[in-house]
Amino acid sequence: MNDVTERRVQRDEKQWHRGKSFDTFAPLGPWVATPDEIADPQALDLVLDLNGARMQTGNTRTMIFGVPELVAFASRGMTLMPGDILSTGTPPGVGGFRDPPVFIKEGDIVEAEVTHLGRQRLRAAKERPVA
Repeated sequence: MNDVTERRVQRDEKQWHRGKSFDTFAPLGPWVATPDEIADPQALDLVLDLNGARMQTGNTRTMIFGVPELVAFASRGMTLMPGDILSTGTPPGVGGFRDPPVFIKEGDIVEAEVTHLGRQRLRAAKERPVA
């Protein structure tokens, strides 16, 4: 899942929910794998490219909390059902926290890839008013 965020909304409202909840802001895919298809969820490489330039790289082995801990924590506050998706964070290199900051613009190509799951390629759409 690509964790898209509208940073102006996030900054202005001082919380993250709405800035991450606009339509199209959590593209998922191109594939979803079941546990029997991924030998070790803590050994997956993650990359994100913006217009062909590498912006983020990481590996799930560096997660602060592993997948079993995250599932256990989430299940204490909600009922998890087969097929539910938990988004767990992002590798270093987020554009808004770079110096200078890098923000996606209309027409930019964003490509996200995870080992064994494929590469997602998206073109950034026209910015919408967020009032």
